[in-house]
Amino acid sequence: MSQSLPQHSPAPEHDCYHCGLPIPAGVDLPVDVDGARHQMCCTGCQAVAESIVSSGLIDYYRRRDAMPEQARDAMPDELKDLGLFDHPDFQQGFVKPVGEHEREAALILEGITCAACIWLNEQHVAHQPGVTAIDINYATRRARVRWDERRIKLSDILAAIQAIGYRAYPYDAARSEQISQRERRSALWRLFVAGFGMMQVMMYAFPAYIAEDGDITADIESLMRWASLILTAPVVLYSAAPFFSHAWRDVRLRRLGMDVPVALGIGAAFVASCWATFIGHGEVYFDSVTMFVFFLLCGRYVEMLARQKAVRGVEELGKALPAFAERLAAWPGPDGEKVPVSQLLTGDVIRVKPGEALPADGVVVEGESNANEALLTGESRPVPKRPGSAVTGGSVNIGSPLCVRVTRTGEHTRLAAIRQLMERASAEKPRVVQQADRFAAYSSLRCWCWPR
Repeated sequence: MSQSLPQHSPAPEHDCYHCGLPIPAGVDLPVDVDGARHQMCCTGCQAVAESIVSSGLIDYYRRRDAMPEQARDAMPDELKDLGLFDHPDFQQGFVKPVGEHEREAALILEGITCAACIWLNEQHVAHQPGVTAIDINYATRRARVRWDERRIKLSDILAAIQAIGYRAYPYDAARSEQISQRERRSALWRLFVAGFGMMQVMMYAFPAYIAEDGDITADIESLMRWASLILTAPVVLYSAAPFFSHAWRDVRLRRLGMDVPVALGIGAAFVASCWATFIGHGEVYFDSVTMFVFFLLCGRYVEMLARQKAVRGVEELGKALPAFAERLAAWPGPDGEKVPVSQLLTGDVIRVKPGEALPADGVVVEGESNANEALLTGESRPVPKRPGSAVTGGSVNIGSPLCVRVTRTGEHTRLAAIRQLMERASAEKPRVVQQADRFAAYSSLRCWCWPR
């Protein structure tokens, strides 16, 4: 039996239903959403809401758990004309051919606030005529869009994304690193508050552990409990805030993940300790709460660093291939021509000079040299290459010139396969995490449904 999706709590009558901003006095811009009439604050929100409704994507308003980000400039002024994105010279940096007429672009999305935003963009863009594939990574806000250039232009895809209230522009590694830095800074502050609170609370809890009956008077014990409560409150309200927000999102989406039992444990222990402090008797667990939050944040911070390092590794692999190659069109003649790597075909013969990276996989047909393949294999020693030896795109020729016959290009190279695996690993949950989510859901249900 299908399960109905949770309804997003509507904005107050005086707030815009789409963006949540206050509606100016005298503005009357209604839109029928899911059988109900809702007011919008401006013609832009009205147009976006009508586009979402007319496209059959009404589930966006049911799935979302956060309002869209406020509008701001997502592109430089010279790129605000979407027609510029269709220029071949401009597309060289972020668009690559994947077939005779298919193209694939790497974009970064602005305005993503929750998983419902990912769902809305994927559904809306996938329904555009000519779009053959789209995949959006929620962690990095990076999108890969593939389309048939005979049926749709890149500017039309970007316009479709803008029509539903989001912004897309060429993926910029520097901007992605800025986002990662903000994420690390926020995580470090939460970790610092949790660590400081844990040390101070343990300082007040330790005497109670080692003291014998009668060593601590009732007023001193009450004072230490109140001090522990005051120190634990910032840990719960600030450091542990992501656990509660993610747990609330999971519950509203009728999905129980690992954050649900974590939030239940922290919240129940804190509330029980506060109650024991107020009434003056019973056990308190402020030290356990702060320690649990601190060590859990430590683990997640290490996981975040590993994930960001993997993303940077993908970027480094993407930079390994050169943009141009010297193709010997009249092989075995010595004359060559500079061509974009995207124009290389299987069977072409290319010349790779010392210090240059190989642009594609192939087989050496002339020359002897050594290749540095450390980026691909981790092997620090140069690998000898002679006629008949296989070479890998991304490795560096460090000896003498080599003439190589291309065997694999583009997405079929070994380097591309490694990059795809790394991107897939950073976007998908490992099996152990999926099992932990299922166990967390079972534990949460037991916690809620177990008879008292």
